[in-house]
Amino acid sequence: MTFIPKASGTERPQPPAAPGGLPGRQVRTPPARPEAHTATVVLTIVGIVVLAQLLFLVFAYLASAIGVASVIGCGILALVPLAIVLFAVRWIDRWDPEPLAARWFAFLWGAAAAVSIALIIDLGAQLVDAVDGSAPASQFMASVVRAPLVEESAKGLGVLLICLVARRTFDGPVDGVVYAATVAAGFAFVENITYFGSALVHGGGVGLAVTFVLRGLLSPFAHVMFTSCTGIALGLAVRRPGAWRILVFFVCGLAAAATMHSLWNSAAYLARGFWGYYLVVQVPLFAIAVVLVVVLRRRERVLTHDRLAEYARAGWFSPEEVRMLSTSRGRRNALGWARGRPDGAAIMKRFVRDATHLAWVRQRIVSGNRIDEARADETALLTNITAERDALSRLP
Repeated sequence: MTFIPKASGTERPQPPAAPGGLPGRQVRTPPARPEAHTATVVLTIVGIVVLAQLLFLVFAYLASAIGVASVIGCGILALVPLAIVLFAVRWIDRWDPEPLAARWFAFLWGAAAAVSIALIIDLGAQLVDAVDGSAPASQFMASVVRAPLVEESAKGLGVLLICLVARRTFDGPVDGVVYAATVAAGFAFVENITYFGSALVHGGGVGLAVTFVLRGLLSPFAHVMFTSCTGIALGLAVRRPGAWRILVFFVCGLAAAATMHSLWNSAAYLARGFWGYYLVVQVPLFAIAVVLVVVLRRRERVLTHDRLAEYARAGWFSPEEVRMLSTSRGRRNALGWARGRPDGAAIMKRFVRDATHLAWVRQRIVSGNRIDEARADETALLTNITAERDALSRLP
């Protein structure tokens, strides 16, 4: 295959001066792993363990409210919209997959921490409403104002934590969408169990069927759309240096998420106008969201090509390799070639992953964002890529 150099032992020609501060081919030994990387791994693992225990308490609370059998049955039904959302998230995340541990943390945050925050605040508000005795007005405010603010803040906090702790893997808006959608998927999964259980208790099988169609089939991406506003905002913030940007963009994204959530919840008060509202407002919003994600993914591919082309001019990649690494078809062909050789698929996946990550590290350097950290990552990635290319060139 032309995208892998032959094992001739010859180095690619080195230019007299690497453009834009790119390292020459003499870089070979990766630096020691930064301590921040180890700290990120430890914090992620601890977070997953704590959130898993909290999720157990959430399910125990639900079982006490609607019964164990209802939780199990409704949980199985809630897997349908969850699978739809996670399949879409997987498609969005295909170009530069996020770490599995970080995605598990995001899901558990939505299902455990965000749900717990929303439940505690909701229970407290119900007690206040019961004392005041203003039920009709309180129900409207709770649904259209309080719930969007509380729920989007709870979900958005998880995305913000990932952005702050896992800065090395939070590269832009697409990553923000992936993490936000995963948090939202966890939250919606548990929330759907509560709605399905309540419909079963009060409306029987018919009520459950109607609720399943409305929430599970017609609007599985509702929470994803809301929280993705926060994720996109944080993804834009990390593209430029300055910690203050993250906080400012987080607040702006949170405001957009709460507004969209409020618009969605207000449909419940439109009575006969619900379907018209759904078709005129929500369907176009979903279409816009899909187009936006497609555009963001395309920009990821363009950025990968442009940044790797800079390394190609410095002698690190061949033009064929850049074309292979920056197109979906090229990656599929490369992986298909590697699958026919022992350990080839695993090595090729690492080669593609490290090269894609290298493009984002280069983007950080170009934008002046955490340059010292990016330089260390660049050196390690270039060394890994050289070793992986050598291993690929030796495959039979």
